[in-house]
Amino acid sequence: MSGFAESLLAWFDVHGRHDLPWQHPRTPYRVWLSEIMLQQTQVTTVIPYFERFLQAFPELPDLARAPLDAVLAQWAGLGYYSRARNLHRAAQVCVAEHHGQLPASLVDLIKLPGIGRSTAAAILSQAFGQPAAVLDGNVKRVLSRVHGITEPVEQRHAEQRLWQLAEAALPTHRAADYTQAIMDFGATLCTQSQPACLMCPIQSICQARQLGLTATIPAKTAKAQVPERHTRMLLLKDGGHGLILERRPERGIWGGLYSLPELPVDADPGTWCDAHYRLRIGPTSTFSQFRHKFTHFTLRAEVLEAVVLPTAAMMDPGPLQWVSRAQLPTLGLPKPIKTLLKTLLVN
Repeated sequence: MSGFAESLLAWFDVHGRHDLPWQHPRTPYRVWLSEIMLQQTQVTTVIPYFERFLQAFPELPDLARAPLDAVLAQWAGLGYYSRARNLHRAAQVCVAEHHGQLPASLVDLIKLPGIGRSTAAAILSQAFGQPAAVLDGNVKRVLSRVHGITEPVEQRHAEQRLWQLAEAALPTHRAADYTQAIMDFGATLCTQSQPACLMCPIQSICQARQLGLTATIPAKTAKAQVPERHTRMLLLKDGGHGLILERRPERGIWGGLYSLPELPVDADPGTWCDAHYRLRIGPTSTFSQFRHKFTHFTLRAEVLEAVVLPTAAMMDPGPLQWVSRAQLPTLGLPKPIKTLLKTLLVN
C-alpha cells in the first residue's frame, strides 16, 4: 500500500513519543526491558517501574546475578509475574551463552524465555536498527482497519494475514522510528474506541474509514462472564514483629511471590493449621477483606488474624517461613497483599 510507512513516519516526527525513558539511551537491554514491561501494561504505568528497575539492575549482568526474590520485589504490583521470571532467566542465558549481551538475531532472541516473534522484532528494530515487523495489539488494530479485515484478530487465518501485511509495510530505512511510529499511532490516535479519524494521515486509504466500520474493526470476540472466586487467608503472627508468609508456586496467580497462607472457605482455621502446618494458633478474628480483579476472574478474600502459640511444634519445611516486618519491603509481594500489610509497618 503506497505511502503507508512514509505517512506514519511523517506523523511520528510531529506527534510521536520521543521522550520515553527507554529511548535515551536506546540500548538493547533498556529496549528489551521496556518491551517486556509493556506487554499487557500501559506506558504511564510502566515508566516508574522501568526507572526503579534500572536503578536496581542497571545492566543485563546485574539482573542475571540478582536473586529472583530481588527481581520480583522490584516487579511487584506490575502484574503478570511470569514476565519477571522469564526476564531473569533470559538474562542468565545471555550471560551464559551471549557474553552478557542480547543477541542481535531473530532466531536467537526467540529462543530466550519470554520473547516471542513480535517482541523479538521490536528489539531488533529499535535496539539494532534492523527492519523487522511487529504485531502487538496496537499494530493489529491499525492494520485491520486499514485493510478492512473483519475477522477477529485472534483467529489464526486473520493473524497470518496480519503478519504478511506487517512485513509488506516495512520501510527500508528508519527501522526504529517506524516500529515506534506504528505502535504510537495505534496507542494514541487509532485507538480502540473513538479513534481520531479526522486527524488521521492515512484516512484516504483506510478501508474501515471508507466503509464506516471503524467501530466494529477489529472484531471483538465474545467474552465469557468473569467468575468470582472466594478464599480465606491467614495473617499468622508471633506476638511480636514476625509473621508467616507462603512462597507461591511459580505456576498460577502471583507465581513465585510471597503471600499469606490460604485455607478453604469452609475449613476451621485451627484444625487446618494443625493438620497442614503443624502449628497451633489462638482464636481468629477478621483482619481485613479485599477484592482483586484478574484477567479471567475476580478474587474475593477474607483475611483472618491469629497468633501462633509459643508451644506450637516446629512447622514442616516447605513454602511457609517466618519473616520480620522489616523484611516486607524487600520481598516480592502481590499488590493487594503489600497494601494490606502496610498497616503492620506503621503499628
